Amino acid sequence: MADSDSPSSLWSGVAHWGRAVLIRLSVVVVVFLVGAGGVWLIARAAIPFASPTTTDIPALRIEPADVEPGSTAPVKDNDIGPLREDAADTGVSTLTEWAEHLAPAVGIPARAMTAYGNAELVMRDEAPECRLSWVTIAGIGRIESDHGRHGGAVLGDDGRPSPPIIGIPLDGSPGVREIRDTDGGVLDGDRKYDRAVGPMQFIPTTWKLYGVDASGDGKADPQQIDDAALATARYLCDHGRDMATGQGWWDGVLSYNHSVEYGRKVFALAEHYAELAQSFTG
Repeated sequence: MADSDSPSSLWSGVAHWGRAVLIRLSVVVVVFLVGAGGVWLIARAAIPFASPTTTDIPALRIEPADVEPGSTAPVKDNDIGPLREDAADTGVSTLTEWAEHLAPAVGIPARAMTAYGNAELVMRDEAPECRLSWVTIAGIGRIESDHGRHGGAVLGDDGRPSPPIIGIPLDGSPGVREIRDTDGGVLDGDRKYDRAVGPMQFIPTTWKLYGVDASGDGKADPQQIDDAALATARYLCDHGRDMATGQGWWDGVLSYNHSVEYGRKVFALAEHYAELAQSFTG
């Protein structure tokens, strides 16, 4: 029998200890790589795929209103908003009931109506001097994404379109402003150029300034229509604008998209929705 204190026994013990250390280190490295890989996969899963480039415009066939910028605002004196004073008399006492009641008459999905009505209610409390009506938000929502239905998307009960709505790359091509990537593709899935995202088509830099969690799910998401509608309302009401005046309304809408043609289309849609709602509820 070999002596335990012999040189050969000592070298055998050292070799055994070394193998054990290497095995432990290998296990640690594997666990780390698996964990890091899992985090990478989760991060990648959270980044949307960029949509194919398209030149389709949701509001291409909308007829613009014949109105001069700054001269007037749509919807003056029509009490057609949610939770109006005579709501109890009409049997429509909640935001959801209001949205479901009006949706068929105005041709807007009830889920989108809920978001637009909520945005008006929040701004009544946060900035009553803005006097913003849901019909202006709805007009923008119709132009930007057909109320979350652009490209065949379906607006879910959670307020998110499926598939997500992601616009063309802002790459400086004819008629397109160039905006290099600012969000690492987190919102728009494009790491080279920014794209407008969601039902109200926010670019990442604007969303960073105005994004808000209106749905209460703990995340400000431009794809979620409650969040996007309230962010739109806050954007329009910024700088102390009064959206019930001609100057205030046009300043707000043209800041959203600096095009008179765009403003006239939003105006026409706001008037149209107001007339439909008034005739249905009045």
